[in-house]
Amino acid sequence: MYADTVLFNGMIHTQFDRMPKVTALAIRDDRIVALGSDEAMLTLLKPRGAAINLDGKTVIPGLTDAHVHLSWYADFLHHADLTAATSAQHAAQLVADQAQDSPPGEWVRGRGWAQDDWPDRAFPTAAILDELLPDNPVYLPARSGHAAWVNTPALKAANVMATTEDPPGGQIMRDEAGQPTGVLLETAMKLVSQVIPSPSPEQVAEQVKVAIQRAHRNGLTGVHDFDWDLALRAFQLLKERGDLSLRIVKMINVPQLDWAVDLGLRFGFGDDLLRLGQIKTFADGALGPRTAWMIEPYENEVDNFGICTADPEEMLHNVSRASAAGFPSTIHAIGDRAVREVLRIYEAVRQEEAARGLQPSDRRHRIEHVQVIHPDDGPRLGQLGVIASMQPIHATSDMIMADDYWGDRAAYAYNWRLQVDAGATLALGSDAPIEAIEPLPNIQAAVTRRRPDGSPGPRGWRNQNKEALSVSEALHGFTVGAAYAAGMEDRLGRLAPGYLADLVVLEQDILTINPMEIGATAVEGTMIGGEWVYRHFDG
Repeated sequence: MYADTVLFNGMIHTQFDRMPKVTALAIRDDRIVALGSDEAMLTLLKPRGAAINLDGKTVIPGLTDAHVHLSWYADFLHHADLTAATSAQHAAQLVADQAQDSPPGEWVRGRGWAQDDWPDRAFPTAAILDELLPDNPVYLPARSGHAAWVNTPALKAANVMATTEDPPGGQIMRDEAGQPTGVLLETAMKLVSQVIPSPSPEQVAEQVKVAIQRAHRNGLTGVHDFDWDLALRAFQLLKERGDLSLRIVKMINVPQLDWAVDLGLRFGFGDDLLRLGQIKTFADGALGPRTAWMIEPYENEVDNFGICTADPEEMLHNVSRASAAGFPSTIHAIGDRAVREVLRIYEAVRQEEAARGLQPSDRRHRIEHVQVIHPDDGPRLGQLGVIASMQPIHATSDMIMADDYWGDRAAYAYNWRLQVDAGATLALGSDAPIEAIEPLPNIQAAVTRRRPDGSPGPRGWRNQNKEALSVSEALHGFTVGAAYAAGMEDRLGRLAPGYLADLVVLEQDILTINPMEIGATAVEGTMIGGEWVYRHFDG
């Protein structure tokens, strides 16, 4: 046995039970071939092979973001960033500044506003944008991705007016006279977004290349992508050209289910670089616009139970059909009513699968977000073998809203510990561009339940029953858990002989430092399949 590359003199956390910590590992081609001491691994190195001195740095398995919108994130990097806007007027000014060279009639875009960050916490209006951008249609998704703010030219371009009916699963916000205010909720967003000229797959591919490099600089070796079919076309172009350097599991959105079934595609079709994942459905909205579907109404909104964005019986039909065709499903469910309905659907389909002789691991169903769950439903993901795909950084972003809108129910919000204790597999992610794509701040949020400034205090938000994860558990969610959700746990998520050589080099050991320092830890190198895709140290 020989090795092309040996990494030595490091602190290597393998997540391989037989050898959890080593100082060196050996790589041949795209696989790890051995783990052990510096001396033992260096004896395997072939002549003129690469001996890389880690100089005491930490190595962890490659990190996978289990919920990202990669092409949307790439597009976001090219438009106005409104996440720091302190008011609707401030957000409009940021958009106008970005668009000052745009010719009249050209669409202007941005994203990231959140009315709950503003003093009045009121939804914005088209009039605010009209004052600064009267000659350009403007489309601005909220940070949640479940609301859009548009101006009058955009409404006119989409022919949205007082007589326009709310689409199923969506709402056009209106003033007292019934006129659209400029905010569109859930499926109503499509009324405007569908008239915006679409980029070509080539244009998306070029944008995604930039996003991938940023992902590598932050330690990501893979993502599970939830964007639409245009993204898949772009990813295939990158792969065809040899420019795809990130492992992508591509979800198929439920409107493309017929297409996938007719072609005879199945979960896992592809290779270790680009492969098909689950069938994606939306069951409800989000917390920010108060469209997450709830069992009881929102605090101080006695008539608001949120929005059910897909008929439950239709969801059941689609999940059943997908399972029979070889696809597990993944369903966006944020409110406790949405989570309950999705669990009911999965329970019914699990019975069908059992009758066909299938085990839960044969159809790796997921729930995306699980942001609040009724205590009666807490253990049911584990019981049904359903993966909890959760985003820890949502907790620190949303904690004030969750307390205000859900009250005591927030004790069961963003509760990863509940799912771990129930035996559910955790697959963790960022939901970028809803949140930043960087994984280390996300791990910090999972471990501390605190914002980077330390709020809400040393104990963390709603951490009475130790809802926070250990660093090892959080790391597991970005590695082993994500690999299991992709059907790749036999070759990803650990540093072990026979596994793909995907790893991250860190400046310090995140398993031993103050957890509040994890997010600021520098990534020194990222390797995928034995090749450096980012390296910032000599060695």
